[in-house]
Amino acid sequence: MNRTILWKAACALLTTAPALSHAQNQPSSTMSTTYSPPPMFNGLKDYKTWSVGVNGGLLAPVAATGGSNDFTKWKASGGYGAYVKYQLLHCFALRADYVGGKLRADNSKNLGNGMPPVSPYKSFETNLNWTASLNAVFNITTVNWLFRQNFVQLYASVGGGIAGYKPKLTRKDGTTFPYKEYDKSIQELIIPVGAGLKFRLSEYINLDLGYTMYYTDGDNLDGYPHGVNKDKFSYGYAGLEFAIGKKGKRQLQWHNPAKQLYREVQYQKAILASSLDSAQQINARLTAEVDKLTKDSDGDGVSDYFDKCPGTPPNTKVDGAGCPLPVPEKIEEKVVITEEDNRIVKEAIQNLEFDFAKATIKPSSYPALDRVADLLKRKHLNLKLSGHTDNVGNKERNLALSRERAEAVKAYLVSQGANPTKIEAVGYGMSQPIASNNTAAGRQRNRRVEFYIF
Repeated sequence: MNRTILWKAACALLTTAPALSHAQNQPSSTMSTTYSPPPMFNGLKDYKTWSVGVNGGLLAPVAATGGSNDFTKWKASGGYGAYVKYQLLHCFALRADYVGGKLRADNSKNLGNGMPPVSPYKSFETNLNWTASLNAVFNITTVNWLFRQNFVQLYASVGGGIAGYKPKLTRKDGTTFPYKEYDKSIQELIIPVGAGLKFRLSEYINLDLGYTMYYTDGDNLDGYPHGVNKDKFSYGYAGLEFAIGKKGKRQLQWHNPAKQLYREVQYQKAILASSLDSAQQINARLTAEVDKLTKDSDGDGVSDYFDKCPGTPPNTKVDGAGCPLPVPEKIEEKVVITEEDNRIVKEAIQNLEFDFAKATIKPSSYPALDRVADLLKRKHLNLKLSGHTDNVGNKERNLALSRERAEAVKAYLVSQGANPTKIEAVGYGMSQPIASNNTAAGRQRNRRVEFYIF
């Protein structure tokens, strides 16, 4: 299938989802080998991409969304416009627009409460000398998606630009004066947002019906800066669009990628269908050969074709020939704890000292602990650390301190390379004294961390 089909599919999803659904429900008769190949999409060079348009319509100082201006009754006035457009994709184009005309409104209409508006002005008239904007135009949907060339499309546009205009105000006494004393146009940023319908009359001419709202970046359009809302205006128009290009080329914007894609898919399906019978015969022969090579009656992972030891019991590990592998004899290593090991542990207990009322190990205890860590690594021994305190102080605090000291010893041994999973650290507080807490010597003996290796 041609690689350009993927490119066309992007626009197809945007312009029409029904086309794909329709393609899935076509009768099987379309898969005949006599299905004629459709013309392929070969890029923009085969289509007209440039066009110019002229239009005329009505301008109003209001917009369908966003409210009204600072006068109570707006009046429609004549407007005119033109544009140049370049079609980049079936569904997307860039368009440079120009619009001019007049905008008018007055205060002849009462407010919603029946009261006349409170305003020093009777009416305004603004000469919209020009608007220049660059817009992105999106072909939202096509109407006749059953055909390769459409004739009706719905589009939307959004962009940005500049408007130049001159407002004139009329006071209640009938005197008219310019909004600005100097005779220069006010220039403001505009954001045009629009939509429309387009009809293809021929390969060169389209009928364009549209409506565009212009949002200005200021409150000067009616010459009456009043309130926090910015002014806006709209343009409803009808016009003609003229496609530019060589005779015989079609307009890209009317090309229906969904229908083109559908026809190309059907053509490829027809080609595949013509060779289906022979492919099925080849597949049947290959399937028989594969079954012969892959059949494994005893389920040992080696096919019967290569299995030299058929009938192997389930879950038996076998070699490449299907014969059982020898089972290695498991040898358990017996760990013997020697007197030297006990001496190393005892020495670590005797030399273990902490800062007063803290779980901080004094550096003088490190050498003995280093020898314990080396012992644990060499012989893979297990170690239980039991922390104890005397009865001086709070019971809960003593329990926590005993646990923290046991954990501190474990942390140090682990930092020296001991396996943390083989070391258990617990705290018993003052619950297991080994001497009387009534004497200083007894309390000293009770403040301890015991080591048990196994």
